[in-house]
Amino acid sequence: MGFTLTEKVLKAHLVEGEMVKGQEIGIRIDQTLTQDSTGTMAYLQFEAMGIDQAKTKRSVAYIDHNMLQQGFENADDHKYIQTVTHKHGIYFSKPGNGICHQVHVERFGVPGQTLLGSDSHTPTGGGIGMIAIGAGGLDVAVAMGGGTYYITMPKVVNVELIGKLKSGVSAKDIILEVLRNLSVKGGVGKVIEYTGEGVKSLSVPERATITNMGAELGATTSIFPSDEVTHAFLKAQSREADFTPLTADQDAVYDEKLTINLDELEPLVALPHSPDNVKTVSEAAGVKVDQVAIGSCTNGSYLDLMKVAKILKGKTVHKDVSLVIAPGSKQVLTMLAANGALADLVAAGARILESGCGPCIGMGQAPATDAISLRTFNRNFKGRCGTTSAGVYLVSPETAAVSALTGVLTSPLTIEDIDLTIEMPETFVANDNMVIPPSTSPNEVEVVRGPNIKPFPLNKVLETCSGKVLIKVEDNITTDHIMPSNASLLPFRSNVPYLAKFCLTPCDESFPERAVENGGGIIVGGDNYGQGSSREHAALAPLQLGIRAVLTKSFARIHKANLINSGILPLVFVNPEDYDTIDVMDELDILDVKAKVETEDYLTVRNTTKGLDYNVKLEISDRERQMLLLGGKINMIKEAQ
Repeated sequence: MGFTLTEKVLKAHLVEGEMVKGQEIGIRIDQTLTQDSTGTMAYLQFEAMGIDQAKTKRSVAYIDHNMLQQGFENADDHKYIQTVTHKHGIYFSKPGNGICHQVHVERFGVPGQTLLGSDSHTPTGGGIGMIAIGAGGLDVAVAMGGGTYYITMPKVVNVELIGKLKSGVSAKDIILEVLRNLSVKGGVGKVIEYTGEGVKSLSVPERATITNMGAELGATTSIFPSDEVTHAFLKAQSREADFTPLTADQDAVYDEKLTINLDELEPLVALPHSPDNVKTVSEAAGVKVDQVAIGSCTNGSYLDLMKVAKILKGKTVHKDVSLVIAPGSKQVLTMLAANGALADLVAAGARILESGCGPCIGMGQAPATDAISLRTFNRNFKGRCGTTSAGVYLVSPETAAVSALTGVLTSPLTIEDIDLTIEMPETFVANDNMVIPPSTSPNEVEVVRGPNIKPFPLNKVLETCSGKVLIKVEDNITTDHIMPSNASLLPFRSNVPYLAKFCLTPCDESFPERAVENGGGIIVGGDNYGQGSSREHAALAPLQLGIRAVLTKSFARIHKANLINSGILPLVFVNPEDYDTIDVMDELDILDVKAKVETEDYLTVRNTTKGLDYNVKLEISDRERQMLLLGGKINMIKEAQ
């Protein structure tokens, strides 16, 4: 019986545990990445561990999220990240160099290596055959220090691609089709592994688009083989030496299988307000469009924007549409400028943004009230764009460009006079002059901290756990709900006490005040609680407010890990219908919590207000038990020193 590619890479990096599905394993991490929204906290935590130099093969800090300099806060965070990385052996990618995932695939990713990133879209690296996983900043800080990263040994889902995409249909449509089949919860506890003849027709940027949005499935990661296409890409990036051929064994055994016929695929669109709310563009066509935004780590590649330039060349954006384009990296922008495509975009009426995340995370370009925005991004959660009443539709670059011209949602299959075939360049512009290597004299580097940078909260040793239900939320609550990430709040990512004032306010504006008034308490949620971003602020802000436990029907993987890292109990109803019997301000008491957490998988939660008992699961490893008992990961690290 052969091995999947996922199993091969994990086995090569295994340092603890056995590769049995559902059991915890520890793996060695070769590379890490951070971005500035999560990076400040990650480096504060790295410093708190007292490790002098990063011990990975390569760690890179990117500035790509907090790019609007409305005050000193973002600039101060950037200066802190630049100086702390310079001191501790980490490469620093300056603002304007590009989005972390785009740049990392271009310049640093290595097939067969492991990558841990403090951003949920780190699985983009799977496009070149990496096991690339998104995690909370503390987990990344530990990995930078040479520590083991722990995951539950995942199931492996085989997505077999057959056939070949026709002109006007793109990689974005492939991943939307996967989402339509599997849903935003369908990848939890799984790795999505792509195989089949159809893989050979997909370029590395197209593969990266697909692995990028594997995050929306809730998957641990996604991965493509490293083959002749990967080799050609790395050679064009002047990185041929990084190539290693990697593929699954012919007789590999998978846990699940999905087959997609690329010949039959047509342009798709994810309607508001979830990436799995997918229909064909032809079904949804005709919707009036107010804004079109092209770019992001999903669709900001050279190939993507060359197709857009072909569609827009010699034409004019519809009078009622605002079109903004953000190239994924300086490399992409430079090449577009050199070959004239940038001039075609500008001449058509596109507004060119800098190479960063921008509108994807609500950092500028919020749509008008009740507007319809077509975006080539990866998430369309309500309010994420910066306008709660807006409707965001996720589409391919081709669909976005055509619709920008017509003013309504339009299928690119209606184009008959434009050849959208784009050949991969034989050579990419390889200029890393905006990447600062770490200092060769680290003792001489002074780390600069601005006044907005505050200490992060730490939990206490677990003794008892009781409190009032401070809020009750529904299914699919995202980390955007838990800790909003709009342009006004992103500058305060290094100031958890301030951020906590806005925790869960999209669900209930009175939650932070109620938490303070009651000295903390408990959150009750539905299915898939904490989906979306990897931001650990969605655990740190509740910790700041005194949250002791979160009781839900189920958790998203990264958020559950972040809660455990913060010493907050992640409890799951054994009987989901118990959720219906709980009301806000009910008093809950977790019975014998310390003794139970030490040894048990099941605990009893008593609703003393209603005289009801609930059976709940605590699905954790022995290592995580110790973490919860000590009040979080930092406390456990200090205890071991």
